[in-house]
Amino acid sequence: MKSIIFAVLFSLALSHHSTLFAAEVTAAVAANFTKTIEEIGHAFTKDTEHTIRFSFGPTGKLFAQIKNGAPFDLFFAADEKTPQAALDENLAIASSYFVYAQGVLALYSPTLPVATQAEEILKQAQFRHLSIANPRVAPYGLQAENYLKALGFYDQLERKLVNGESITHAFQYVATRNAELGFVALSQLVDPESPAYEKGEYFLIPQEKYDPINQAAVITKRGENNQAAAAFMDYMKSPKAIAIIERYGYRIPQSVVSD
Repeated sequence: MKSIIFAVLFSLALSHHSTLFAAEVTAAVAANFTKTIEEIGHAFTKDTEHTIRFSFGPTGKLFAQIKNGAPFDLFFAADEKTPQAALDENLAIASSYFVYAQGVLALYSPTLPVATQAEEILKQAQFRHLSIANPRVAPYGLQAENYLKALGFYDQLERKLVNGESITHAFQYVATRNAELGFVALSQLVDPESPAYEKGEYFLIPQEKYDPINQAAVITKRGENNQAAAAFMDYMKSPKAIAIIERYGYRIPQSVVSD
């Protein structure tokens, strides 16, 4: 009987100890990474008992919020230059910077045969609207614009472009058929819960025709002493997190794999 009581008390002590040291972290996350990081966040909480809250949006707008004092401990951008800007402005911790994923750009259409005729369809321009994330604030939009310019099609297509505030909004234009086709993230197409999953066609933009969409993260100054912030950054490099990231259609930088 004493051994049973001891076991119960020991279990309660462990639970109390774990809860005592559990912490909460807040993260600003680029819209394209929504579903991926939510799944990682659930696994992180289950494995560590730390909790994490996410706010999603275009990278540029999230950075503006951080500069204006928004209470974020972590910043997961859709590019490299914005986290670097956070470092330059002394808003983040230099040692925390790392590229956590590489985005993959795709041209998607629910109705047009883009899988085999993407560039011909763009050249002929026999459609009303082409969706694209706002190149001024969304890295996917910037690289889509660069791709159109590399093809020499941008000028003729500019008047047909429908700008979404983020890659999420650009995808919604196509998913709701307010645009016949659009540049989206591959991650938005391979998610089984996506309205585009196994519907329509997509074409992967050749990597050599746009700059790599390296997505970097930093711990902000606010999160410098938050144990959960450091724990989550480490967790993002774990085999479990990497497997989730790849399953959602991202590439993993070799530096993360090597770590």
